[in-house]
Amino acid sequence: RSGVGTAGRAVEDRDYYPDAETTPRAKHVEQEFMERMLRGDTSPGTSINELELARQFGVATNVIREFLIRFSRFGLIEKRPNAGWLFKGVTENFALELFEIWVIFELRSSHLFSQQPDNSPLWAKLAAIRLAHTKLLERIEGRFHDFSRLDNRFHRLINEASPNRFIDDFYDIITFIFHYLYQWNKQDEKQRNLAALHEHIAYIDALESRNSARIELACRGHLASARDALMRSLTGFDG
Repeated sequence: RSGVGTAGRAVEDRDYYPDAETTPRAKHVEQEFMERMLRGDTSPGTSINELELARQFGVATNVIREFLIRFSRFGLIEKRPNAGWLFKGVTENFALELFEIWVIFELRSSHLFSQQPDNSPLWAKLAAIRLAHTKLLERIEGRFHDFSRLDNRFHRLINEASPNRFIDDFYDIITFIFHYLYQWNKQDEKQRNLAALHEHIAYIDALESRNSARIELACRGHLASARDALMRSLTGFDG
């Protein structure tokens, strides 16, 4: 056999496996469940059926059950004897307690992010996130629902600067709560998402400046806006 290689064609998008095939099952279930809850107008008292979710997500029922058991420790869903699962909803105190944790985690992570060396892959990821924000702004009229996924990517990227299994674990529920409530009042969802996109870009600018004072100002400003939106979303809504 000849040792000379044969030139192949360029790699195309169709050559890659779909995300669902390359994402670990547990993470795939988590993403699908969050998406379903966020976009399904799920209200307190809604029943959650393991078999139905397994069919929708293309996984075994035991995978769904394991996820629901893990998720239930936060108190948002509970197992009912012989009656599946029940979504209990969110209280103001519950959400605010999570918010306090979010602020602590994110301030620490944002400052550590700015201290990354020039050759850190986090900077390239941040540039890609900026581009994704710009593209979404160009299509905001019809794609404003896509903000929740981009927001999740952005804040998780910041937390990559300070890997911590406990922060990662808490961030799953923080992400769900804030997007669930942030989108509950759909009357001004597009305007809120548009404002948050601009805040993210200012935040990215601050991170790239590596200026501690500027980073803290951008971080606190964005999280304060998120808290205000959270409170407005909770008006008249108490799980």
